[in-house]
Formats: sequence, structure tokens, C-alpha cells
Amino acid sequence: MSEPSFQDDVINELGDDRLTEIAGLLGTDANGARETVATTVGAMTGDLQAKADADDDDGNEVRQAFAEVTEAPPAGVATLGGGLGGMLGGGMMAGVLAKVSKPVANAVSKKTGIPAPTVSRVIELLIPVLLAVFAKRAAGKAGGAGAPASAGGAESPIPSPGAVPGAAGAGAAPGAPAAGGGLGDLLGQILGGGKK
Repeated sequence: MSEPSFQDDVINELGDDRLTEIAGLLGTDANGARETVATTVGAMTGDLQAKADADDDDGNEVRQAFAEVTEAPPAGVATLGGGLGGMLGGGMMAGVLAKVSKPVANAVSKKTGIPAPTVSRVIELLIPVLLAVFAKRAAGKAGGAGAPASAGGAESPIPSPGAVPGAAGAGAAPGAPAAGGGLGDLLGQILGGGKK
């Protein structure tokens, strides 16, 4: 319950140097940068959640991207930077984040008064950090082995990945916990910061 929010994880992952860089971009101090990052990350995760809930091509793409994130860092497999490093280098999620960046920049601009091109530059700095936090949260949640699959697909706000042709089972081992109803639960936990 006292798990940090997704925004907190992103701010922590950014570190002081990148936060100072964002503050300089925004013409504000570290607190102003933190607020803008939190607002931007909240808008991005909200948009991702809404897209994942949709039963259309965008929804399928977002669900497949999260399936890729949850499958990327297999525990106990000799990846030595391969699984996580490959995902951090791009992959489907990077493309999904790039797609939502313009509408999110416009929304954050309207909300904060910061020019959209400036918010877009902040988002460019945030995308690799978001990918890292997604990967860490997915690895942490998947590390709990069998628990996520039995945590209850009924609570999931995300449609079952079974609606996504080939997405859930594409790279998963038979009986992998991320397959089935677990993906929706995991996606909610990755974006939501834990049980609320």
C-alpha cells in the first residue's frame, strides 16, 4: 500500500541531473520541474490506460507493447543486459510513447500554460526514463512468479490479452504468469503504482 506512485518512480529514476536539465528547459526550479514531470507522466499513463481499454487498433498496439514489456526481462535466463537492454533501446513501447507524445504535450500545455513544443522536449527526455521504469516495475511484478496470474482478471480494467491475436502468448513460455488475465492486472500495477 505504501508503494511509490508511478510518477514518483519516474522522478526518482530521472535523478537530479536530468531534473535540473528539465528545470532549465522549463525556466523553473526543481520543484516546478517535478510538478511538470508529474503532470506529464500522469497524462501519458492516463492516455496509455485509456488506449489499452479501447477495443481498436490503438488498444491492441498498447496491450501488445505492455505484453512485450512484461516478457522482455525473463528472470533466470542468461540475458546479461540483453532482455532489459533490448527493451530500453526501443521496441514497441517506445513507438507507443512517441505516438501519444503530441496529444499529451498539447494537453499538458493547455493545463500548465507551458508551450507545447517545450513539453514535447520534456517528453523526449522522459521516454527513456518511462521505458526504464516500465521495465523495472514489470520485472518486480513478474518476479512474484505465480501470484499475478491468480490475482484475479475480474478486477482488471484492461480487456483480456486474449483479445489481442498472438500478443499474450507470442514469446511467453507455457504457463508463464503474464499470460491470461495477469497482463491486465500487471498493466494496472505498472501504471497505477499499486493497489489503491
